[in-house]
Amino acid sequence: MIFKSKPSFKSLLILFTAIIFLGCQATKDQEDDTVDISKSEIRQTAEGYQLFVNDEPFYIQGAGLEFGSIPKLAAHGANSFRTWRTDNGQRSGKEVLDDALKYGLKVTMGIDVGRERLGFDYDDEAAVKAQLERIRGEVMELKDHPALIIWGIGNELNHHSENPKVWDAVNEISKMIHEVDPNHLTTTSLAGMNKEYVDLIKERAPDLDVLSVQMYAEVEILPEQIKKSGWEGPMMVTEWGATGYWEVGNTEWGAPLENNSSVKADFYRSRFRKAIESQKKQVIGSYVFLWGQKQERTPTWFGMFMPDGRETESIDAMHYIWNGEWPDNRTPRINDFKLESQVAENNIKLKSGKSYQAMVDVVDPDGDPLTYRWEIMKESTTNATGGDAEEVPEVIEGLIKSEPGSDVTFSAPMEEGAYRLFIYVDDNNEHTAHANIPFFVNK
Repeated sequence: MIFKSKPSFKSLLILFTAIIFLGCQATKDQEDDTVDISKSEIRQTAEGYQLFVNDEPFYIQGAGLEFGSIPKLAAHGANSFRTWRTDNGQRSGKEVLDDALKYGLKVTMGIDVGRERLGFDYDDEAAVKAQLERIRGEVMELKDHPALIIWGIGNELNHHSENPKVWDAVNEISKMIHEVDPNHLTTTSLAGMNKEYVDLIKERAPDLDVLSVQMYAEVEILPEQIKKSGWEGPMMVTEWGATGYWEVGNTEWGAPLENNSSVKADFYRSRFRKAIESQKKQVIGSYVFLWGQKQERTPTWFGMFMPDGRETESIDAMHYIWNGEWPDNRTPRINDFKLESQVAENNIKLKSGKSYQAMVDVVDPDGDPLTYRWEIMKESTTNATGGDAEEVPEVIEGLIKSEPGSDVTFSAPMEEGAYRLFIYVDDNNEHTAHANIPFFVNK
C-alpha cells in the first residue's frame, strides 16, 4: 500500500500560478496570431482608390511567380507576387506563403477555378457545388497567413467562354471567402478588357472587391479601355509584359516574330509608365509576367529568366521601375541580329545542307566579357492557348560549324520544314541577352 500525503499550501500555490501563467500565455499567443494576420482593404482617398494593408498604403509592385525565385524578386525591389493556384505541384500554398513572409513579400494567392474551354460545365450544379467546397477547404487552410493579402479567383475565365454562369460561380466563391475570411480581398483576372465582360462582372459578380485584367501589347490602350468599359472601381493588372505571340507579325509559314530581349525590356518600361503608373486613381498595382521561365511558342517569349536561372534585360527594366535606379550590373543589349544580312521579317528560306552565316551586334553596359551560344531549334507545332503547357521543340545538334562568337557559320538542317536560329549572349555575371530568327528549309 502506498500512502499519499496531502498537497501543501505552497505546492498548491505553485500549481495555481503555473495554470494562470499558461492560460495567459495561450491568450497572448492567440492575440499574437490575430495581430499577425494581414488585414487588406480598399479605401477611396483624395488620390483615388488605394490598397491598405494593416492600415498602411500598399501599392503593388510585383510579378507573376509560380516556380521562380522569391529571394531574387525581393532583392530586385518588388513587394508582392501572385500565383495561379494554391498548390503548384512542387510547393504547397503554405510553403509559398512562408517563403514570401521570410523575404518580406505579400501574396495574391490564386485559386484554380474550372475553365469552360478545358471542359468544366457551369450548368452542372453538382460540379459547381463540389468546386465551391474544394475551394472552401483551400481558403480555410491559408486564410490566416500573414503574407496573404488578396484571393485571385480563377484566371482568364472569359477566355473561350460562353456560359455566363461562370460569373455566378465566381460571385458565390467570393461571398464564401468573405464569410470565412473577412480580412482579405477578392478579385478575378480577365483576359483583356471590354464592356461586355465588365458588364457581366457588374451584374453577376458584384461581391468582388477588385477587377483584374491581363493585357500585353494592348496594355498600352488600357486607359482608353477603362473609359470605354465603364468600369469605375478599383483595378489591378495581373499580367502584362512582352508583346504576345498573337499580337505580332508572322512569316509566310505562320511563325510568329519574337522581339529580342532588349526590345522587350524597353516595352516593359514604356508600358508601365504609359498604362499602369498613369492610372493610379484606379489601378492599385500590377504583376508583371513572368518571373520565371516557360515554353510558350519559344523558350524565351515571356520568361524573364533563362532555363538556367540567368536574368534577362526585362529584369533590369523592372528593377529600375521598382527602385528608380538600375541594378549594379546590367544585362547585355542587342543592337542588331541578322541571318544572311536579312532580318526575320524577310521570310528567310534556306536550302537543306547548305552553309549560311549569321551575326549579332551586342554591347554590355558594364564592359563585361561576353560569351556567345548559338542554337537551332525546330519551330513549335503546339497550338496551346491561354498559357497551357507546351512541349519544348527539338534542338538540332551538329549544325554549328564555327567557334561561338558574334558571327557564326552553320549548316541548314537536312529535313525540310520550319526552324529558328537562337543567339544567347552571356555576360558571365548571371545575365543573358537573347534573340531568334525563324527560317524555312527547302530541299
